[in-house]
Amino acid sequence: MSAVPLDLQSNDFALLGLTERYAQNAADIDARWKALQRQTHPDRFAAQGAAAQRVAMQWSARINEARRRLSDPLARAAYLCELRGAPIRAEDNTAMPLEFLARQMSWREALDEADTPAAFQALRLQVDAARLRAFSALEWLLDEQGDAPAAAAQVRALMFIQRLADDLERRRELRPA
Repeated sequence: MSAVPLDLQSNDFALLGLTERYAQNAADIDARWKALQRQTHPDRFAAQGAAAQRVAMQWSARINEARRRLSDPLARAAYLCELRGAPIRAEDNTAMPLEFLARQMSWREALDEADTPAAFQALRLQVDAARLRAFSALEWLLDEQGDAPAAAAQVRALMFIQRLADDLERRRELRPA
């Protein structure tokens, strides 16, 4: 593995050779992942024995983990918040602005009452628009303002929005057309 100039302790951005920022190009992430996978694939180390192959497998797993996290915009935002000292702590920090709590309740009520394709579609449009605004806010907070604590709150809000979108899709699939 000495031919591989990688540091297992590097953060995901450094590992993949990417700038540590929220805005990322998915094609760049994939291209860097593929290049590193070619470089560290366990088959390349078959002649060096089982130990070298095990190390290569560890590298491969670490590179896959970095790609998975950086390819997912929500996971990438949460990771950046943590790197910048603002862990998400979604399990024990559920504080949200009253306006967002009211919107959550309204969406949940609309989901409970949705019984037509048009009602599901109207709610889906609202949720998708909120998600787009939240992702845009994340980019601004992380890349422009450098405000990781505010971004962490935005990530927690997006986690709720994502759960709602998932519930909406499940309910829509269960309802007769």
